[in-house]
Amino acid sequence: MLIFLAPSSPKCLLTSQKHHPNNPKPTNSQTKLKIQCMTKQTTESSTPIEKLAIASGLISTPVIGWSLYTLKTTGCGLPPGPGGSIGALEGVSYLVVFGIVGWSLYTKSKTGSGLPNGPFGLLGAVEGLSYLSLLAILVVFGLQFLDQGSIPGPLPTEECFG
Repeated sequence: MLIFLAPSSPKCLLTSQKHHPNNPKPTNSQTKLKIQCMTKQTTESSTPIEKLAIASGLISTPVIGWSLYTLKTTGCGLPPGPGGSIGALEGVSYLVVFGIVGWSLYTKSKTGSGLPNGPFGLLGAVEGLSYLSLLAILVVFGLQFLDQGSIPGPLPTEECFG
């Protein structure tokens, strides 16, 4: 029995078992290898960064949905709002979604799996919603570019809220 251990990886066992003697094709050196891996069970609470990603992701994805709907129906993004607050929320929401997708891709490249599930599976849900939002962004921006020849910039122009 061999035990494989690597930093931040599951514990894996490699065991060997001889085949049953009633095997239809018996050979003298026939051995069956079995690999069994177990991830560590943690009861740790989520980190502050994970909690921040959950909260900001749960706020950002509906804002992006609203923004994309507005862009597709009017040709412009969300209105600036009082003091530019709605426009700022829109811009920060796009950055949050890109950040979560980037964090997920980085984690996937380093560990082979995405972000941890987080409490009640919320971080995993936010990760999935962020990928769906990114797909929707690519589709709506592509359609906008085909229809209008461009996508609106981040600041209000004369055509949009001027």
